[in-house]
Amino acid sequence: MAFFGFTRCQVATVAAIIFHSIGLIGILYFDREFFIRTTPLNLLLMFALLIYTRQTTSRSFIYFFVICFFAGILAELVGTKTGMLFGNYAYGTILGPAIEGVPWIIGINWFIVMYCSGTAIHTLMNKLAAGKTGNDLPLSGKLRTLALIIDGATLAVFFDWLMEPIAVKLGYWKWLGDGQIPFYNYLCWFVISALLLLLFSKMNFYKNNKFAVHLLGIQAMFFLLLRTLL
Repeated sequence: MAFFGFTRCQVATVAAIIFHSIGLIGILYFDREFFIRTTPLNLLLMFALLIYTRQTTSRSFIYFFVICFFAGILAELVGTKTGMLFGNYAYGTILGPAIEGVPWIIGINWFIVMYCSGTAIHTLMNKLAAGKTGNDLPLSGKLRTLALIIDGATLAVFFDWLMEPIAVKLGYWKWLGDGQIPFYNYLCWFVISALLLLLFSKMNFYKNNKFAVHLLGIQAMFFLLLRTLL
């Protein structure tokens, strides 16, 4: 569906660039505290844009969202209460209302990262498959699934690596003890991401969402610029 001659993907991409640019400029040069506290609203808007740009919303997609949301919240609860996942850390108050100390918006963030990472790798594999010649052997179904899970989880961990230092600096959460980000955090991110992306690969819903790929790139650039300039 077009909006004044623009596709939904184009409208959503422009909106995402505008809002992330405003947030970036606001954090760097204006009222940092105010713009940091708009993070939950930004995440909700990005979630809404992901829904807006989907061609169809099936039951499987809804199930995937619900699983990502509650799995993310549960993993963070285990992490903050016991340190058995991710390490010893605690959330601040900036991300808004919380469930036993874990902001509920984190569940939305887990879904966004998993959906965007899975969609990005799915799109890349489709493009690579389309470019194969007759002499190239296509990946089997099992190898394709394994590639999506491993590559998607690696992409999600890379995104977390970009985000972690800035999240700490902005007060989203803090690492206890010596304050260093443990390697165990990234290991847990990889394992949990791989499990959720296994579901992504198996569940039957439309996975060709160009905006999801754009959003992952926009958010990665946002955190990269903050790491460089803040």
